[in-house]
Amino acid sequence: RQHESPRRVKRAWVIPPISVSENHKRIPHLLVQIKSDKQQPGGVIYSIKGPGVDEEPLGIFSIDKFSGKVFLNAMLDREENDRFRLKAFALDLGGMTLEDPTDLEIIVVDQNDNRPLFRQDVFTGHVVEGAEPGTCVMTVDATDADDPDTDNAALRYSILEQGAAGMFSINATTGEICTAQPGLDRETMGVYNLTVQAADMSGDGLTTTATAVIYLEDINDNPPEFTKEEFSMEVEEQAAGVDVGKVFAHDKDLAGSPNWLAKFTILEGDPEGAFAIRTDPYTNDGVLSVAKPLDHEVRDRFELTVSVQNEQPLEPTAPASPRALATVRVRVRDVNEAPIFRDNPRRVSVLEGAPPGTPVTTYTASDPDTRQLQTLSYALLYDPADWLQLDPHTGTVRTKRELLHPSAFLQGGWYIALLLARDDAEPPLSATGTLSIEILEVNDHPPLLLPPAGVVCGRPGRGGSLLLGATDDDRPPHGAPFHYQLSPQHPQLARNWSITRFNDAPNHFPPHHSSPAQHLPPQIPTCIPNPMLPAPPTASHTQPAPPLPRVPPCPHPVPTRPLPAVLAGLGAARVRGRRRALRKGLLQRSRDDMRDNILNYDEQGGGEEDQDAYDINQLRHPELFPPRVKPPVRRDAPLSSATPLAPRKLPNSPSDIEDFINEGLEAADSDPSVPPYDTALIYDYEGSGSVASPLSSIVSSLTDEDQDYDYLSEWGPRFRRLADLYG
Repeated sequence: RQHESPRRVKRAWVIPPISVSENHKRIPHLLVQIKSDKQQPGGVIYSIKGPGVDEEPLGIFSIDKFSGKVFLNAMLDREENDRFRLKAFALDLGGMTLEDPTDLEIIVVDQNDNRPLFRQDVFTGHVVEGAEPGTCVMTVDATDADDPDTDNAALRYSILEQGAAGMFSINATTGEICTAQPGLDRETMGVYNLTVQAADMSGDGLTTTATAVIYLEDINDNPPEFTKEEFSMEVEEQAAGVDVGKVFAHDKDLAGSPNWLAKFTILEGDPEGAFAIRTDPYTNDGVLSVAKPLDHEVRDRFELTVSVQNEQPLEPTAPASPRALATVRVRVRDVNEAPIFRDNPRRVSVLEGAPPGTPVTTYTASDPDTRQLQTLSYALLYDPADWLQLDPHTGTVRTKRELLHPSAFLQGGWYIALLLARDDAEPPLSATGTLSIEILEVNDHPPLLLPPAGVVCGRPGRGGSLLLGATDDDRPPHGAPFHYQLSPQHPQLARNWSITRFNDAPNHFPPHHSSPAQHLPPQIPTCIPNPMLPAPPTASHTQPAPPLPRVPPCPHPVPTRPLPAVLAGLGAARVRGRRRALRKGLLQRSRDDMRDNILNYDEQGGGEEDQDAYDINQLRHPELFPPRVKPPVRRDAPLSSATPLAPRKLPNSPSDIEDFINEGLEAADSDPSVPPYDTALIYDYEGSGSVASPLSSIVSSLTDEDQDYDYLSEWGPRFRRLADLYG
C-alpha cells in the first residue's frame, strides 16, 4: 500500500483551560506541559508571557523552555485574581517561530476562606408597644467575599440571643426581624438587644455576629394617677396670684411626652373661680394658686375636687384609673386688712362763700376685719388751700374758711382733698379716700356795662350808634346771656333812643376783658350828649341781681384834638360820601375854571403862593374879623355863586360845639353853588418852593380802592389820624 493517504495527527499545541485551587501550598506545582510536533524533541524552545509571568503580579508562573512544563510558583487568592490569561510561544533553535502563539488560561478554584461580614456592627429599629405579631421592625444584612456561585457565599441568618419570651424572629434568608409574640409593653421593657448571626455554606460554614437594638415607642396606654386621695394646704386671705401648694400625680408613660403630660381640673368646690390649677412641666405635678383675693371673713375653708388626665386621649385598650380624682382642702388664714372707702371718690357740693364751720360731708371708711376689734381714725392727707377741717374720730368734714371763686386751687369749679383712714392694728394699715367738692356758683356779682360811658356822633335826624357789651364775674348760670334795656326810671329816653341786639350771638364778653371798640359811621360826626347820662341803659341776666351803680358822666364828650385837625379829618371823611357828587360836579367842569387853594393851618410852614381861600382863623376868633360887605369871589366856585355868610360867633361853651357845627353844615348845604367848608377842594398846582406833597390824590380816584392815603402820615401829627382811618 504505497499509495495510502496520510493520517490526521492530533496536535498538542491547542491547550485547554487549566484549573488550580487557591491557597495551594505545594510549591512549585506542575500545572501543564505544552508541546509542538514541528521538530524533534530537543529542537524546540518554549516560553510564556502575561500577568503572573512578566506582568504584575510577577513570578507566579514559569515554564521549562526545553520540556514545555508550566509550574505554579506561589499561592493564589481567588478573591484577588480568579483567573490568569497567558500566551505560549514555540521557536526553533534558531529563533524562528514554529507555531502561532496560543492561549493558556489558568482558572483559580475558590475555597471557603472568607467569613461573612455584617454591614454594621449595631442595627437600630423602632416598634410601637403592643404591636401585633408579624410586625416587621428592621432588616440586618451581611456579605461574603467568596464565590457567590458557590456555597462558600450562601448566607443564613439567625438570632442567637434576645432575652426571655422570644418576642422577635428573623428571616434566615433575608435577615428581616419581626415581632413574634403579642405583649410588647414599653413600661415593662422599653429596649430589646438582639444578637444576630450570619453563616455561609448555607448556615454550616463560617459565621459572624452583630447586635440589633429595638426600641419600643410609647402609646398612651396608662392614665395618670394621684399619689394619694387627699391633699391639705393653707393660704393667707387677700393674697392673689400666689401658689397655695401642689398635688402630686404620676404616669407610667414616657416622661416628657404628650402621653405623660397631665392636665388638672377643679371640678367642684369653687363656684366663684377663686382658685386656678396648672401643670408643672418638669415634675408633672398640679400647682394650685389663688386667682381672686380670698376673704377670711366671708369664707375660711374650701374643699375642692380635682381631676387629672392626659393632654392626649387614652388608647381604647388602656385600663381606667382608680385615682383620677382627689380632694384638696384649703384653709384661709386671717390677716389684718386695710380699711376701705366704699364711696371713692366722694362727690359733694358747697355754695361759694359758705362761712367757716359749714358741714361738707361725713366721709368714713369700713374695716374688713369684722372678726377683729379695731378702731379707725381719720386725717387730712391733702388740703392744698387749707380750707377744710376734719374730725379724726367721726370723719366729718367742715369748712375752715370761706370758699370763694376764683381760686388757683379749683379745677373746673372742683376742689380736691384726700383723706386718710387708719386702723389701730400692729402694724397699722391705712386707706386713702378722694373728696371732690364742687363749689356752686352764687349770683353775687352784678353785670357791668362795657364801656361805662361813651360818645355817640351822627348827623341830625340820622342818629349815631354805640356798641355796648357787658361782663359778669359770676360763672354760668349766673353770667351770660344778658338782657339789655333802657333805664325804666327814665321812660322819656325811649323817644329818642333804642337798644337792639347787634347780632344773633349774646352780647357777652368774658370777665376782665376789654369791650369792643365803638363803631362810628363814616359821616360828618355830630357830637350828641351821652344817652347814658344821667340814666344809662341797663344790662341784666335772667336772675335777680343787685341794682346797677350809676355810670359816671363822660369827662370828655368832645374829642380833644384841635378843631382844625378835626375839620380836616371830617373833610377827609366826607370824601367817600360825596364821591358821586364830585364826579357829576367838580370833576365835570373845565380845568380852566379850577385853581389850587391851600388852607393855612399854621402848622405846615410857608411856601404856598395862593392864600386866598377861606381863613379858618375866622372860626377861631370871629370877633377879630368884622363882617364883609362883599367878600371876594372864590375862583374855584361858579360865577353864579352866592355870597357866603359872614363867620358866626364861636360858642361860649365847648358843649355847644355840636350846634355850632350843625348850623354851619346846614348853611353850607343850603347853598348849591358854593362848596361847603367840609368839602375837599381840588388842587392841581401848588406853586414853587412847596415842600408839601400834592393833595390832588385825595379825590383823584372815584373809588376807595384806587386811593392811597398812607402819605397823610407824612404831613405832621395833625394828619396821622386821617392816615390811620383811611390809609
